[in-house]
Amino acid sequence: MALPRVAWEGGPAYYGTYPVARAAAWTDPSFFPIGVWYEGVLTQGHVDLDRAAGLNTYVMLTSDSDLGLIRRNGMFAMVDDVGVGPGAETTGWVLNDEVDMWGGAGNGTWTGRYPGEGNICVSGRYDCGHDVMKRLSAQFPSGDGRLRYANFGKGVMFWQSDSKAAAFVNGYTSVTSNDIYWYTDPNVCTSPSEGPTYGVTATTCRRAANYGLTMDRMRELDAKDGKRQPIYAFVEVGHPFKENDAPTITGDQVAGAVMNSLIHEARGIIYFNHNFGGSCISQHVLRDCGRNTTRPKVTEVNARIKALAPVLNTQSYQWRFNPALDTMLKAYGDSYYIFAMPGRTGGTGAQRLILPPGLTGAKAEVLFENRTVPISGGAIEDSFAKEFSYHIYKITR
Repeated sequence: MALPRVAWEGGPAYYGTYPVARAAAWTDPSFFPIGVWYEGVLTQGHVDLDRAAGLNTYVMLTSDSDLGLIRRNGMFAMVDDVGVGPGAETTGWVLNDEVDMWGGAGNGTWTGRYPGEGNICVSGRYDCGHDVMKRLSAQFPSGDGRLRYANFGKGVMFWQSDSKAAAFVNGYTSVTSNDIYWYTDPNVCTSPSEGPTYGVTATTCRRAANYGLTMDRMRELDAKDGKRQPIYAFVEVGHPFKENDAPTITGDQVAGAVMNSLIHEARGIIYFNHNFGGSCISQHVLRDCGRNTTRPKVTEVNARIKALAPVLNTQSYQWRFNPALDTMLKAYGDSYYIFAMPGRTGGTGAQRLILPPGLTGAKAEVLFENRTVPISGGAIEDSFAKEFSYHIYKITR
């Protein structure tokens, strides 16, 4: 189409420069990373449960996990310890989690301590995050063909200047993410240094579209050095905060958060699988507490991602179908695909999607819904019942 493209890192071809990821077929357009954070893998039953939910990658593992079991089952891992005997299944190293928060921005000196062990930085202030990242990076072999991954948090998202935040995002990793839990964080909606800095209000905070906001922030920072890396989305699946009166995410909200992240160009999904509060404390929510709540929707959306991986792994077109909606346009084979859902401040109810010039047809198939919608006057009209509702349209040329 005669439309500009959304900037990207190159899709699956990006992994081709990392021999271990390439050998693991991460360059295959039909593969899309779907991970779970800090899980334990000790038995075949664990793997069976995780694969049935549509997971394919473990990002951080408990120290007693069996990498051989993961390898034999065709699953993948990113680990934080070179001493665990990594093999073909280990496509990446995990540098650490949220150093931007517990180490802070700055070039001070790290004491070597972690949160809860005393002063993090020699100065006694939070000013040594970059020294932390440098020293953690040095623990892993150089040029061994594996990706380097780190997750960041509110420092990069909210608290730090663009230059300081970009230094974290661009300085140490080949894959990265940010974990802002818009549906369940008890502070993110109201703290003046968090959501409100992006115009998020108490009434617009608990929305799937804000997970896209996180993606936009990370992509903006990632672009500042003129190079791009895959940005993964982080989505909670339960009650990740200790406060029992904090919200618990629902299955529909999980699916909406995942889909909005994809619309905002997420190249992978990671699920936060821990409950620190609520009625069921667990480190394995998708295996136990969430079996009848979030797991069914996680399984459903993961199956849809797998089915659409060749589409998702193409470079998107730039086109705004409706300012009230978050949308994405892709082409694959002889079809165009439109992903749409309500935006950050509206978009529910009846909506009209204006198609770009040259995109014509009599009707659009609504994938996974067993229905079609007519194309009339160069537009599609459809309804979005909830803020987390989404539709995927396929228009065959």
